[in-house]
Amino acid sequence: QVQLVESGGGSAQAGGSLKLTCVASGYTDSNYCMAWLRQIPGKERERVAIIDSDGGTSYADSAKGRFTISQENAKTILYLQMTNLKPEDTADYYCAAERATCRDGYCYCPYEWPYWGQGTQVTVSS
Repeated sequence: QVQLVESGGGSAQAGGSLKLTCVASGYTDSNYCMAWLRQIPGKERERVAIIDSDGGTSYADSAKGRFTISQENAKTILYLQMTNLKPEDTADYYCAAERATCRDGYCYCPYEWPYWGQGTQVTVSS
């Protein structure tokens, strides 16, 4: 059973930085994709950043140039470094994971995210 636990949320002023951490357990191998998603009240959940099973990363347009996703310790620790924070970054942030789908030596993330953490709140004031 995969379990994800986030930490590092809190309050920051616009222009400031925060670093979110997600600790994963229960992985059976290293073939997992991980992501940070956020939920703003009244809006659809947004996929902020993804790191695939090969370490490739992708970002939402809103996060490009400001946020960095990374992982270490055999992919059991996931980070989201957030810089130049804006009030519109205020949201509940969630760590998510899924097994990559691999066929004929090619692996991809199916974007189903069956595993979620409990979330951590980020509040950015102007």
